[in-house]
Amino acid sequence: MNPVTFHQQLVAPYVRARLAAKSEVGASLVEYALLVALIAVVCIIAVTFLGRSTSSKLSNLGSAVGG
Repeated sequence: MNPVTFHQQLVAPYVRARLAAKSEVGASLVEYALLVALIAVVCIIAVTFLGRSTSSKLSNLGSAVGG
């Protein structure tokens, strides 16, 4: 097997596969960052809503017990 054929059949596909795998790592990192940001926003909204709801219910309960 001459060097050109060796490169075309074995080395070039390997190098292309390795470069493609590295380019997808960056995309995965961006996707994970967006996912974490979305989860954080949902958690903040949930805590804000549940905090207000719980605060008003506890105030009503306190008024009923105390008054």
